[in-house]
Amino acid sequence: MRIRIVDAFTDRPFSGNPAGVLLLDSFPEDAWLQSVAAEVNLSETAFAHPLPAGGEADWALRWFTPTTEVDMCGHATLATAHVLHTTGAATGTVRFAARCGVLGATAEADGTITMDFPTSPLTSVAVPDGLEKALGAEIVAVHDTGAHIGDLLVELRDETAVRSLAPDFAALKTMSSRGIIATAAAEHPGSGYDFVSRGFFPAVGIDEDPVTGSAHTALAPYWSARFGRDELTGLQGGARTGLVRTRLRGDRTLLGGRAVTVVEGELHA
Repeated sequence: MRIRIVDAFTDRPFSGNPAGVLLLDSFPEDAWLQSVAAEVNLSETAFAHPLPAGGEADWALRWFTPTTEVDMCGHATLATAHVLHTTGAATGTVRFAARCGVLGATAEADGTITMDFPTSPLTSVAVPDGLEKALGAEIVAVHDTGAHIGDLLVELRDETAVRSLAPDFAALKTMSSRGIIATAAAEHPGSGYDFVSRGFFPAVGIDEDPVTGSAHTALAPYWSARFGRDELTGLQGGARTGLVRTRLRGDRTLLGGRAVTVVEGELHA
């Protein structure tokens, strides 16, 4: 079977966030899917298979980190939609049936793919004991992001604080069910993005994820409320970065980005 590695939320190779993508006829047993994801060893590997015509979705979609299955993943969904459109397996809008519900992905004329995800609910919470020490930075505010992504959204004082983070990953592992999203407003308004973020997910086997689409279902409502605008652009990442364009539509968040296939080969398993 064909296996691909796709860089998501970027228009050039070796940037953005890489994801493995396998298109299947059906889902094998979970242990096999998890073994493949561990072998690929990227933050997520996506597995998809076509569904019968006439239903609420066109493809079934699942995502696995090297250690576990997750409820929601943006960059691997973008990567899967990119593969479907560039191989001719799908056109227009593709509907995916996933653990978090039905997700849409629409290919635009310029190559951008816009995804339709549920907006994450935000609840203000107290700063957990030890979080500032684990991050090594002063915290402005903390919000819980709800069940689907299971992160803590942590605002820091400025962009420099986010970019310079060097967390204690072992300590962060116990702080939330999935991970920590550190964020701040962009330092320069004319920089091409409105806010920055970095995502740390040691609880699911990923110390740092370069560009986390699902995190922007929480970042979009957070910063849209702050800036008073429904359309924003986020820059995420440390060594590798990518841009995520967000449009808030009430209980849905639209995530836009591009993708590039960098590896295509044959899986012998």
